[in-house]
Amino acid sequence: MEPINEKKSCCGSDQDGLSLSKTASEGQKPLALYLAGSSILLVAWWFLYTNLLPMAEFITEVFARIAGFALQGHLGRAISFFIYETPKVLMLLTLVVFGVGIVRSFFTPERTRAILAGKRESVGNVLAALLGTVTPFCSCSAVPLFLGFVTTGVPLGVTFSFLIAAPMVNEIAVVLLYGLFGWKVAAIYTGTGLAIAMIAGWTIGRLKMEKYLEDWVFQIQAGSLGSEEEPLKWVDRIRQGGEAVRDIVGKVWPYVMLGIAVGAGIHGYVPEGFMASFMGKSAWWSVPLSVLIGIPMYSNAAGIIPIVQALLGKGAALGTVLAFMMSVIALSLPEMIILRKVLKPQLIAVFIGVVGTGILLVGYIFNFLF
Repeated sequence: MEPINEKKSCCGSDQDGLSLSKTASEGQKPLALYLAGSSILLVAWWFLYTNLLPMAEFITEVFARIAGFALQGHLGRAISFFIYETPKVLMLLTLVVFGVGIVRSFFTPERTRAILAGKRESVGNVLAALLGTVTPFCSCSAVPLFLGFVTTGVPLGVTFSFLIAAPMVNEIAVVLLYGLFGWKVAAIYTGTGLAIAMIAGWTIGRLKMEKYLEDWVFQIQAGSLGSEEEPLKWVDRIRQGGEAVRDIVGKVWPYVMLGIAVGAGIHGYVPEGFMASFMGKSAWWSVPLSVLIGIPMYSNAAGIIPIVQALLGKGAALGTVLAFMMSVIALSLPEMIILRKVLKPQLIAVFIGVVGTGILLVGYIFNFLF
């Protein structure tokens, strides 16, 4: 009887092996489908993007004939700008968000906290600024992320390096700048933004301003970072990329279209060289004025870049425009209001002062160099 039992046991092992093999093959089918679907969509995206200009020109010409306006008139130039830039920016935004959504699946907030906790402050400032470019952050998540960092031993200055870099040097801004202005402007923006984040965070850390955190922050006990998360499968990472497109693009597209509409108005109706009168190199006060104008505004990178493009086209200086863009994104009034829940007014004032000084320096330096 024993040999029979052994034979049954062997057969049982064979059946288990076949079952595992079948499960593995079934698990590979969704991945293959996702990869195939993503490849087809990518090819379609590339075809549309490379043929966008002639299609936009054709649509604008047809619309001009129907509506009866001149293509070279103010309205014609504005509409032409809007019809071309809207799909261009939204297509770039969709591709970037999808790709970075996959990248972000490797950098959860918990993993980011674990990387930053316990690091030397100078090293932490560099790591925090770099991590800020690829991790999810916006004004609405400022308070929980700030609390999570502070209560798990991340130095205050390192935390600020992250808070500055995340909204200002994000992937959307960099790729859209590259797509609209080329690698030089994108590299300038990225380098100066990271430098501001690192230096400002280091400066705030040297000032030892922990006492200006709200008192209730210190009453929160530092929680455990938790157990190591199970690694995601590639199917899940691709899904996260798709969810990021749905969530982010679904939320920001009205701001993008509003920004493009403002840019179209500037492009069509503002005379050539007009912006140079108060945003050009010759006006020394143009940089601080642009920063003061930008702070009360609320926009993200995708919404402000079309306006930046139109301002540059009308004679505004590069440094002045970069300072304006950085102030809108990094020093927005709504973000300050939310951070007030955690920071006392003295620390908020120092934060604005240090970051604002860095932005002013960027504006003046690049107005001098370009």
